[in-house]
Amino acid sequence: MGTDTLGRDVYSRVIYGARVSLFVGLAVAVIAIAIGTVIGLVSGYVRRLDGPIMRIMDGLMAFPGILLAIALVSIWRGGLMTVIFAIVVPDVPRVTRLVRSIVLSVREEPYVESAVSVGTPTWILMLRHILPNTIAPLIVQGTFLAASAVLIEAALSFLGIGTPAEIPSWGNIMSEGRALFRIYPHNILFPGLFLAITVLSVNMMGDGLRDTLDPKMSEGA
Repeated sequence: MGTDTLGRDVYSRVIYGARVSLFVGLAVAVIAIAIGTVIGLVSGYVRRLDGPIMRIMDGLMAFPGILLAIALVSIWRGGLMTVIFAIVVPDVPRVTRLVRSIVLSVREEPYVESAVSVGTPTWILMLRHILPNTIAPLIVQGTFLAASAVLIEAALSFLGIGTPAEIPSWGNIMSEGRALFRIYPHNILFPGLFLAITVLSVNMMGDGLRDTLDPKMSEGA
């Protein structure tokens, strides 16, 4: 893959950048699902809290994710954890709405009503009877969140407001290489190619998991 304008090995930087990008994608997916699941369970099951919570989620979803992430990164000092937090905030409403929709349908099931009638505590009811129904959709949603996070992290780093320059990531490698793109096109070509392949692979894995975990899709196959 050659070297960049400072004589640094492009292959080593791209491989290290893969670790950074994949860590951001995995961390964003895990944190967003954890927070969104809790909020979605409460919103879907506790009727009096449903309205206020969903208005807050609608407010967050009104802003484009990338613009909200840019605003949050601009407010706080740049860094890997700041980037993760900035990407998590726009993703939480997506998970919340998904979990809420599942809870709204599951809470009307006979086995849930039976558990309520015998006085089962609310937290046990959520964990034992409602939460298991959200696992399969959340696994699929997590793959798409991870792919989206990798792209957003690369975009933020390319703009110079993502991971610090001393930490190689696909975004800032491409950002450093754009000044001499005509002379050294490989500085952008290789990290961009790895980024595209990674996002495509994660999305394809999500499609496969959806087909496998969704009973309707399995019956159709």
